[in-house]
Amino acid sequence: MEERVLGRTERPVSVIGLGTWQLGADWGEVSETAALEVLDAAVESGVTFFDTADVYGDGRSEQLIGRFRAQHPDLPIMVATKMGRRVDQAPENFTLQNFRVWTDRSRRNLGVDQLDLVQLHCPPTAVYSQDQIYDALDTLVADGVIANYGVSVETCDEALTAMARRGTATVQIILNAFRLKPLEAVLPSAITNGVGIIARVPLASGLLSGAYTTSTRFAENDHRSFNRTGEAFNVGETFSGVDYETGVRAAKEFADLVSRLPFEATAAQAALAWVAQQSGVTTVIPGARTAAQARANAAAGDLPPLGDDFLAGVRKLYDRELRTQIHDHW
Repeated sequence: MEERVLGRTERPVSVIGLGTWQLGADWGEVSETAALEVLDAAVESGVTFFDTADVYGDGRSEQLIGRFRAQHPDLPIMVATKMGRRVDQAPENFTLQNFRVWTDRSRRNLGVDQLDLVQLHCPPTAVYSQDQIYDALDTLVADGVIANYGVSVETCDEALTAMARRGTATVQIILNAFRLKPLEAVLPSAITNGVGIIARVPLASGLLSGAYTTSTRFAENDHRSFNRTGEAFNVGETFSGVDYETGVRAAKEFADLVSRLPFEATAAQAALAWVAQQSGVTTVIPGARTAAQARANAAAGDLPPLGDDFLAGVRKLYDRELRTQIHDHW
């Protein structure tokens, strides 16, 4: 699979990575056996970048990745984790002392002395502009606890604020065919500043796979059931903030665009390729609950260019169906 250098980390990673939120929690149950099969299938398919967080299953996702790495110590895998959601979301809780506690826990979970990449996990907006936050992160780098740091953001403005800091290696942001705002300023700024872009929620929580209808029901412990209006966390993380019925309708139109491509691809693969083929994107991190999904996702990295007609069709669909509803929120 194609690899790209992940911003200021200076490390190459696969253009299609693997998000592992679903291996911890909030997407229905995934057994340990199934989780390890997903990791194995992803690596066999050329994936070299895993994204996790200390709160995914209260550390379960990190622990599973740690177990997998211990079983395959020679694999050239880069693991990014996140911290900051284990406390009340108040800026005063983002301190060097807490950073040490959180990173020590992640190092134990992942079974490593040094974390490859640690990202602030969508903290309060004020955190992105505070000097002491970056001083604390720089201290962790100097101490050898982490190799690099970045941020995971909800809004484009947060991304731009973090990119202005010399130590910010990466920015993780929601980007998909139903969330186009990052194309305007975030991706150009990433190129200018040499910051890696990790694109999350690339399938709009599965909407862009075209597999759902208005009658689809999700498990009670799936955020697509319990967070549709932001009851548990930022509503933009669920279906990219798109109203479900609107999203289902738009997904059908997206699938129609895919059917007109001059090569074979599923709707999900075309959606992943659309993100990966945006200038400025380093890696895309779809989740997978089965080994088959992991393999199919990875195959999207090998698709040829989608072409101007397809790109124009995505833009028209967004402008007509989604822009008014979501563009100014994130």
